[in-house]
Amino acid sequence: MAHITKYPFLSHLRSDATVHVQHWRNGHPRHAGRGLAFWFRPRAAALAEVPLDDREQTVLVHARTVDFQDVTVQATVTYRVTDPVLAATRIDFDIAPETGQWRSEPLEVLGGLLVELVQQPVLEHLAARAMADALAQGVGPLRDRVAAVLADDPRLTERGLAMTDVRVVAVRADPEMERALQTGTREQVQQEADRATYERRALAVERERAIGENELQSQIELARREEELVAQRGANARRQATEKAAADRIATESAAEQRRVSAAASADATRLTGRAEGEAEAARLAAYADLDHTTLLGLSLRELAANLPEISHLTVTPDLLTPLLARLAEPAPTPAPVPTPTPAVGPAGGDR
Repeated sequence: MAHITKYPFLSHLRSDATVHVQHWRNGHPRHAGRGLAFWFRPRAAALAEVPLDDREQTVLVHARTVDFQDVTVQATVTYRVTDPVLAATRIDFDIAPETGQWRSEPLEVLGGLLVELVQQPVLEHLAARAMADALAQGVGPLRDRVAAVLADDPRLTERGLAMTDVRVVAVRADPEMERALQTGTREQVQQEADRATYERRALAVERERAIGENELQSQIELARREEELVAQRGANARRQATEKAAADRIATESAAEQRRVSAAASADATRLTGRAEGEAEAARLAAYADLDHTTLLGLSLRELAANLPEISHLTVTPDLLTPLLARLAEPAPTPAPVPTPTPAVGPAGGDR
């Protein structure tokens, strides 16, 4: 926007670098260019200000597809003025000398023109396609079509305009129709999700089965090893019993041999002892053979007295002494020869 400072009889205009200003006085051009600053007489001046920077125009187009479905296209067109002198002759860019404001709305005129220029290729493009195809193709083909049409449109060049960029933001159908179209995709996605879930469950079941099989194999292996352990323990027990029995048999045989040797030695000792005792008894009897009857009786009494229990008191009566004295008074008979006895040797520890 031009900045105008008013003074008595004169005014001063200062413009920005992004606008083109034209000054006519009495029908003759006085100043033309961008970023100008000059003095002018308000009552005799005609001023025009044309913007040179890029401008964006939003376009909303309602179209119908070949299957009679409503589609809304939202696009943005970027344009600029390439020939401001030509544009000022075709579009009203006049500004008031007093305020510097446009007398009309030239940008709205340009916006309306661009909307009309964009609508035509959009309508033609969508009228030849079904709604599903138009939505599936997206914004790419539509953007290319609009850009190609605007680049060759003479109505822009005749007004000193040029299109710099076209952006198609969205191609939308009716909300209910979009939900209906999304149903198939949603169902397909849901089926894929269900399939993934089933596959995950199947994989989990397969893994559980593999784990179960591994556990079963482990149990079988443990049972087999336990069986081998039991068999080995049985073999060890049998070997220990066999070794113990052999050791016990050897010990028993050794003890029996010791008892046999001891018994044989004891028997030999008994035989030798009996033989010596018999020989001593025979010698003693041989000594007794030459003794008389009275001596033998005295020896017998002495032996008897040695084997009798202790006698504290002894009472001698006449009845006991009379027969004894009578026998002592009798004459002694001639003794007969006494044969020498042969000692009898019996088993170990035998009697004589």
